[in-house]
Amino acid sequence: MHRTSQFLRHYHRTRVANRAAKPCDVFINHRGIDTKRTVATLLYDHFNRLNLHPFLDSKNMKPGDKLFDNINGAIRKCKVGVAVFSPRYCESYFCLHELALMMESRKKVIPIFCDIKPSQLRAVDNGECAMEDIRRFNWALEEAKYTVGLTFDSLKGNWSDVVTSASDNVIKTLIEMEGEKQMQRHKSTPILDV
Repeated sequence: MHRTSQFLRHYHRTRVANRAAKPCDVFINHRGIDTKRTVATLLYDHFNRLNLHPFLDSKNMKPGDKLFDNINGAIRKCKVGVAVFSPRYCESYFCLHELALMMESRKKVIPIFCDIKPSQLRAVDNGECAMEDIRRFNWALEEAKYTVGLTFDSLKGNWSDVVTSASDNVIKTLIEMEGEKQMQRHKSTPILDV
């Protein structure tokens, strides 16, 4: 716990200093109809309380913003993604596009399977998407299916538990990424013989 709070204090100080360069730490991918009023907003608020900078479309975008420009930019610049899979998730072109972009960008994605099993995830060709998009979406869904994630049954589970577990995983990932970045800096620092 001490390491986590120490990391969060340091992370907040550097993030405040570099706010313009770091638009978001965590991208929350979700189907609004299913999860915006529950787990997606709870995650967003929890990450904010931890002084992380989450991206949630309804919180970060304002009228007049270009949808794809803002979302694609946030995904490309985020450090980690949280994908909240829900029963109607695969009906949304936007959800699938965001997931595919996170996977293509090689972002660490933490899946939350909320009221759905990984085996139920499948992009369906309803004639509205190009076949290339359907292939891309199904590839991203396959990647997510085989990523260890969190499962949540909204009828039996506690929202606080899933939010805490997800944020613990995000923080652990950010700590690991920061450690790797420091190791890379250390390796690239030349040693001078005097």
